[in-house]
Amino acid sequence: MRFTSHTTSADGITERDFVHDGVPGVLWTPAHDPAGLVLSAHGGGQHKRAPGVLGRAHRCAAAGLAVVTLDSPGHGDRARTADDDRFATEIRTRTTAGQDAGALVAEYNALQAARAIPEWRSVLDALPATSDRVGFWGVSMGSAIGIPLVAAEPRVRAAVLGLIGATDALVRAAAAITVPVRFLLQWDDRLIPRGAGLVLFDAFATRHKSLHANPGGHGDVPEHELAAAVTFLAG
Repeated sequence: MRFTSHTTSADGITERDFVHDGVPGVLWTPAHDPAGLVLSAHGGGQHKRAPGVLGRAHRCAAAGLAVVTLDSPGHGDRARTADDDRFATEIRTRTTAGQDAGALVAEYNALQAARAIPEWRSVLDALPATSDRVGFWGVSMGSAIGIPLVAAEPRVRAAVLGLIGATDALVRAAAAITVPVRFLLQWDDRLIPRGAGLVLFDAFATRHKSLHANPGGHGDVPEHELAAAVTFLAG
């Protein structure tokens, strides 16, 4: 892991850009020794410094947690492949025409997961040990990556997931997850059918899961849910 920049804010939170095996990312650490580590995955079309990712990182660091995020394949500072361009064009065309693009989004998310999961596990191997408390926070495409990652990675002890619906692959992965899960669902989400979100929540094998449904669209997760997610991961 090669760190390329280093800044510290007035509240003592240190932010370091890095590149690991060609994958760019950011590591935030609190003023004191971190009590745990959060893997923070961004949503589709976003990047490692998207406003929501930055807000999440500073919330967690203020609570004493280290946070790491990566640019997902084809996002941020990473080169796009022909597959990235093809899916983006087809999804945009169908959405503009008022057609259902759900199957295409699910196919692209599965491709993203296959590419990104080995990268996340490699970064986790390379990070300095913080504790045995590793959590995951990612919604939408972040959950498409996170659900199979959490299922495969025994170091992750808790996860905040959501804004995504059931597919055969995600249901299979959810059935292998036994760590505590906090699942976010927006009741009026036009991108993710409500029933598909409920089916996926039901598929998680863990007995320590909670469903957090709120009115509003895909990007309208309320403030109190964000604050509670930090408490959940820090607990």
